[in-house]
Amino acid sequence: MIRAITLLLVCQLAGEVLVRSLGVPFPGPVLGMVLLVGGLLVFKTSAPVLEETADTLLRNLSLLFVPAAVGVIQHGAVLKAHGAAIVLALLLSTIATLVVTALVFAAVSRRMAGRSGDEAIHGEDAG
Repeated sequence: MIRAITLLLVCQLAGEVLVRSLGVPFPGPVLGMVLLVGGLLVFKTSAPVLEETADTLLRNLSLLFVPAAVGVIQHGAVLKAHGAAIVLALLLSTIATLVVTALVFAAVSRRMAGRSGDEAIHGEDAG
């Protein structure tokens, strides 16, 4: 388990170092996760201990939200002053995400349906 946690932290550190050294406005831990996924795809394997560690972290994920909750409590005045704008931004971004997701799904569905129809036509001609 220590090796798996070390791997996770090294990937997070690598992502953070890359982001800070390149000056990219991107979260370092997210880049670290991309590096981890890339490594898993390149080596086409995942150690069972990594899966076990990830499951353990996910089971205790609620503990990781405690610092965020403390931050919300500490910045209560800001939330009170700008609460309506924050709620509006959250609602609009959620609606926009749902609309874009639905449009992308519809476009991909049409494209996939067109391909399966083309394959059926070409399959009949070949036979």
